[in-house]
Amino acid sequence: MRKYKTGIEESSLEPWPFQGQESNYQILRGNPRASGRLDIGSNSGQHRMGIWRCTEGAFTCTETGDELQTIIRGHLILTRNDGESISCNPGDSIFTRKGERLTWDIQQEVTKVFFTYNCDGDAPGWD
Repeated sequence: MRKYKTGIEESSLEPWPFQGQESNYQILRGNPRASGRLDIGSNSGQHRMGIWRCTEGAFTCTETGDELQTIIRGHLILTRNDGESISCNPGDSIFTRKGERLTWDIQQEVTKVFFTYNCDGDAPGWD
């Protein structure tokens, strides 16, 4: 059993560089740095669950699986290619679809918990 709590700092996260070919990351602003930890699943599995943190900055990427995410710290604006945006704060949950191209604008360092399924297996550093 593991508890993820809003506002609590998570330790033991490893660097997760923005280099996945399937995700096709493009940095738009700043120098965002991501880190994370897998609590269930693996890079090659069909599902993953864990925690992800990213410093301020903005990037676009293509989602490699269907993912339910809950923000537990920070603030971000998530924008789809059609221009629809949502503002995400601690306690907010969002669902993204595999194949969606999204812009992640991290306004304040963000920590989220996630469950991803239907994965492509493109997550460097997640093994």
